[in-house]
Amino acid sequence: MTPLATEMNSKSGSGPYFVGVDVGGTNIETGIVDDSGTTLSRASSKTQAARGPELGLQTIFKSVESAIAQSPVSMEDVFAIGLATPGTMDLRRGMLLDPPNLPGWVNLPIRQIVADHFQKPVVLQNDANAAAYGEYWVGAARDAHSMAFWTLGTGIGCGIIIGDTIIQGEHSHGSECGHIIIDMNGERKCGTGQYGTLEAYAGAKALVSRCREALNAGRQSSLSAMLDQGDDLTPLLIAQAAQSGDALADELVMDTARYMGIATTTLMHTIDPNMFLLGGAMTFGGNDSELGRRFLKRIKDEVQTRAFPVPAEQTKIDFASLGNEAGYIGAAGCARREFHVEFRSR
Repeated sequence: MTPLATEMNSKSGSGPYFVGVDVGGTNIETGIVDDSGTTLSRASSKTQAARGPELGLQTIFKSVESAIAQSPVSMEDVFAIGLATPGTMDLRRGMLLDPPNLPGWVNLPIRQIVADHFQKPVVLQNDANAAAYGEYWVGAARDAHSMAFWTLGTGIGCGIIIGDTIIQGEHSHGSECGHIIIDMNGERKCGTGQYGTLEAYAGAKALVSRCREALNAGRQSSLSAMLDQGDDLTPLLIAQAAQSGDALADELVMDTARYMGIATTTLMHTIDPNMFLLGGAMTFGGNDSELGRRFLKRIKDEVQTRAFPVPAEQTKIDFASLGNEAGYIGAAGCARREFHVEFRSR
């Protein structure tokens, strides 16, 4: 198994304490979180998802044990565990059904398995919903009553929180707004096989695909020379080219922002939240980069053009603040919320 990377916070925090586990297709991020949402310790390991659920479960167990060992608390001090995973899932039964990012993890009663192993109550939540809850609890949306959180990565995820309620739906598929249809006539399809979805146009795979199509059509770009030198075509490479003034790369990034603006407008007209946040691996540097700031402005400009004037003016749109900690913090927060630990006023 890949060795675990661990970090510890010197503060002991205030109980009760929670474990948050964010299981991704690539990495498992685990944290010990106190009642105020402060991380006491964290551990990271490779999921090795393709090697199947048995190894994956053992990796989860080891990750939790490592985070506990690095923390100032013991497992006896832990009140509950929050487990965030990709869908598809049945949240009521605590089952993974057939998650595309976890091949072979089919009809897996993951909640009960983890609960039995640690003898602790466990809540299962969709990873995007958990990340949204992390931002809502202690992140950039901590002062908001309602929010929607876009996660930009290989695909597009979304989480929606309204008044401390996670919109997870009757069939555990609520808030799957990466599959909003933005092009009725489009021929692009996303990882689920659906045509015309936001993910099919704005996800990382879609960005790379649109770039390849443009290069194959003869568009001039510094990316051609980079590829000739053996570089892999990735969103990061496209972003670097855009930051260096490459016109095609910049156009591709801004088109991605336009698609996000269209979807944000649709969701704004549906739930009218206090704010939208953007997180995940493909935010182009966020507020710390000129490209990221222009990306955000392009989204806002699209919303201003398309949305009703009042929500367009009053709804905040910004980048998330917790980075890759949002998932496990939010999972811990979901455990705190599920098992009726008093939610302190914010």
